[in-house]
Amino acid sequence: MDDKRGDMTVRQAGQKGGTSTAGKHGASFYREIGKRGGQARKGQLGTEGYAKLGRKGGEARKTQLGSEGYAQLGRKGGRRVAELIRRGKQPTNGEKTGDHR
Repeated sequence: MDDKRGDMTVRQAGQKGGTSTAGKHGASFYREIGKRGGQARKGQLGTEGYAKLGRKGGEARKTQLGSEGYAQLGRKGGRRVAELIRRGKQPTNGEKTGDHR
């Protein structure tokens, strides 16, 4: 039996299907199924299992980046947090900082 499926590779067919699905459902569809999958996985692993998985991923990333790369990533995150805190402290509607009448 000759099972000819056309001139398309499996990869091309998957890409075509994914593009079609994205066109039909949009980004919110992917966010929702991702959220559902994450919740299901969290239910399977439990809190400690999820934490262990996060540590494993962090260790893998540290290995990829090396000690200095990981340190740079931490500094970048720290700067971002500091920036967000600074923005949160900015006065609104013409208030002066520290003016709490």
